[in-house]
Amino acid sequence: QLHLVESGGGLVQPGGSLRLSCADSKATSLSFYTVKWYRQSPGEQRELVAGSGSGGSTDYAHFARDRFTISRDPAKKTVYLQMDNLKTEGKANYYCKGILGGFTYWGQGTQVTVSP
Repeated sequence: QLHLVESGGGLVQPGGSLRLSCADSKATSLSFYTVKWYRQSPGEQRELVAGSGSGGSTDYAHFARDRFTISRDPAKKTVYLQMDNLKTEGKANYYCKGILGGFTYWGQGTQVTVSP
């Protein structure tokens, strides 16, 4: 069982960057898990941002392609979401999800606000 914890959110100006982290609170390796990042703005549905398969594949939502990068650091047992050239999109919570063997685990989210 995973207890995912996201970190790295905050307030950033348009055009700025943030790096979000996703790790298990009990330091379980995420190497065998598919890990995906989602975001949810107030009043909106949660939407996929990027995903990383256990075999190294990656996929991105159209708005994230060319600006966001999902990556893994096996030594730190962490999955990152590097977000560059952030656009003025207001406030959103970013969540990571771990998937293995039909089980799904969500973190509590980290808030990102992009505002001048």
